[in-house]
Amino acid sequence: MNNWFLCKVKYRKEDDKGILKNISEAYLVDALSFTEAESRIHEELGSVIRGEFQVTNMSKSRIVDVFEYPDTDNWHKCKVTYVMIDEEAKKEKKVSNLMIVSAANVKEAYERIQESLSSMLVPFQIPEIAETPIVEIFKYKSPDQRVPEGFKPVEKTEEAE
Repeated sequence: MNNWFLCKVKYRKEDDKGILKNISEAYLVDALSFTEAESRIHEELGSVIRGEFQVTNMSKSRIVDVFEYPDTDNWHKCKVTYVMIDEEAKKEKKVSNLMIVSAANVKEAYERIQESLSSMLVPFQIPEIAETPIVEIFKYKSPDQRVPEGFKPVEKTEEAE
């Protein structure tokens, strides 16, 4: 199960006129703990942001799944609801989950979440879709997925053969 953390990062960026402005951006990080999430944010953004930056806020997110499409960087939060039947109590229970999907607009987000969840066996509804301020999503990398410096991943060496 993924643990998603919403991290807000503040730094100074020079605009096209040469004026330094304070920028605050949101990132979604998949990590095991708050400590790892902060460490990963520093690792991922350290080479991208020139100068100093500060993680100003970090919170655990209720997001259960992320659907990424390569054609856009806009992220939309989708609330997906469905009905589960509690076998013990013999009652229906409404369940809501939050999911993130990359899409150019709300209509496309709706279509993509429908497509991504088309294999669900229970009927579902999408009562809410909203654009998020998330700039980028960093998925979890286990230690065995990280490739030491000077080495190539196994997939790339097999392709070369």
